[in-house]
Amino acid sequence: MSRIAQTFQRLKERKEKALVAYVTAGDPDLDKTREIIAALKEGGVDILEIGVPFSDPTADGPVIQAAAQRSLKKGTTLSGILDMIEDMQRSIELPPVVLFGYYNPIYTYGTKRFAQRAQAAGVDGLLVVDLPQEEAGELRRETDRRGLDFISLIAPTTSEDRVRQIARQAQGFIYYISITGVTGTAKPDKESVQRDIRRIRAYSDLPLVVGFGISTPAQAGELAPLADGIVIGSAFVKRIAEHAESQDLRSSISSFAREIKQEMQKESYST
Repeated sequence: MSRIAQTFQRLKERKEKALVAYVTAGDPDLDKTREIIAALKEGGVDILEIGVPFSDPTADGPVIQAAAQRSLKKGTTLSGILDMIEDMQRSIELPPVVLFGYYNPIYTYGTKRFAQRAQAAGVDGLLVVDLPQEEAGELRRETDRRGLDFISLIAPTTSEDRVRQIARQAQGFIYYISITGVTGTAKPDKESVQRDIRRIRAYSDLPLVVGFGISTPAQAGELAPLADGIVIGSAFVKRIAEHAESQDLRSSISSFAREIKQEMQKESYST
């Protein structure tokens, strides 16, 4: 059983929902990213989504786009991110790590080399936003054999047949995009999210997390009963940008994560 599966199983036994936190690696720099990741762990984050900056994103909203540009200007590379993760895994046991990004950096790095390096670094899963399952065979051959969960996205516009196809090949957990748009730009509609989650659950028993439009503890608490986890990204990235040069960066991130987690766990949920 993968560390991602173990985490969801443990949370289910405790009647808790997973807090999945996204940050852009290298923003404001890789040393600060280490502090931020440690702060997220302190704050009770259950799964880390570590974003690999890319120059031409398609799913990221303005907040994360700006973070990616800042990171790239600092010279952040995929290799450097993997080195950071491996080094941190030696010193503190991180929550399960999902690399979030686009296919071009992986393809340039080399799919076999990437899968080997990611496994060695302690990466648990991978979410490649612009790689549909029909085109993922080359990468999946390498990641599957090394036990890296290949995370799938399902959107409100995904057809019934497409949901069935994605669910059949999904690993780790299914990521439901709660809005039609890019990250951090709209508020999810609870009734629509609930309807789509029921639709997806008809085809898969994998844990299901909701993200892309959730930015406050209150929103996380409202939607947590519907799913197995909540993803928050832009709100963390924005807070990092606001506190990047201050002494309270670490405490600000950990307290925000703790506040979200507490709001999510105010009641015991069953889904």
